[in-house]
Amino acid sequence: YQDFDTTFRLRQHVSSEKFDRVKDLLQGGVPLPPVKLYQIKGDYYVLDGNHRVAAAKALGYEDIEADIIEFLPSAKTLENLLYREKADFMEQTKLPCPLELTEIGQYAYLLKQIQTHQEFLAQAHSAPVSFEQAAADWYETIYQPLLRLIQRGRLLASFPRRTPADLYTYISSHQWQKQQSRQFGKEIDHLIPNDMEEFRATMQTKDEEEYPEMQREITVFVLMNIEARRESRIMEKLFNFREVRELHSVHGNVDLIAKVVLTRDLLASDAETISNYVTRIRQIPGVINTQTLIPGRSMIKDH
Repeated sequence: YQDFDTTFRLRQHVSSEKFDRVKDLLQGGVPLPPVKLYQIKGDYYVLDGNHRVAAAKALGYEDIEADIIEFLPSAKTLENLLYREKADFMEQTKLPCPLELTEIGQYAYLLKQIQTHQEFLAQAHSAPVSFEQAAADWYETIYQPLLRLIQRGRLLASFPRRTPADLYTYISSHQWQKQQSRQFGKEIDHLIPNDMEEFRATMQTKDEEEYPEMQREITVFVLMNIEARRESRIMEKLFNFREVRELHSVHGNVDLIAKVVLTRDLLASDAETISNYVTRIRQIPGVINTQTLIPGRSMIKDH
């Protein structure tokens, strides 16, 4: 290994005879033994085959046949525990892209989900289906469609410390695992059936542009009492809020009425979304108190 620098270029003082010979063999299509690598997490170290790696790189090869010995880290930290679980998951599924999870035990849940899908496929085809085949189908027809729904709904913005795979696991476990307590509204059932295979069948009939949005709008009216001397400033500030569609100064028991249209994802509740927004309004200097009205049945004329 001392013949090469860190980018596998031959050092100037070293004879290029062996390197040139290996390079000629590769160019001639002569099969060579796989190189031997050590893998420590995401890093690879050449144990045997430095000249083959250097020659392949010089020829512009993107791939090289290799035997890899992976050293798993000690399972004493959260990071290492997750790495070992991910390594086991990828070894069993052989998926093309790693799934990044941030909670212990969630890779095991996904493996069970794939096993359930494997049993479904075997029954549907009346023939055995390997775990790797089931994993590939699960990834393509279940994981990816739900992931696209999550991305379309911009749900990750509400969970900055979580990964797309985290949200997939969270939503799918609450939708498809029995006896799970619900943490979000029932509207999600209209978008994601509470059966995994039913979801798969539904999404297979849709193009991506037909995927439903994971968001809904809420219209509310916020009634406010304010300090009279600050009316103009408060109205100006409120009207600059993107969600405020109409704003009226009125006479009576209240001073201002605002029509507000909020957008929430389907993991949040109406009450939580409205409460957070009204709190923002109450923080405006001069707002004394508020009352929120949520329309039930509405009748609206076109202009």
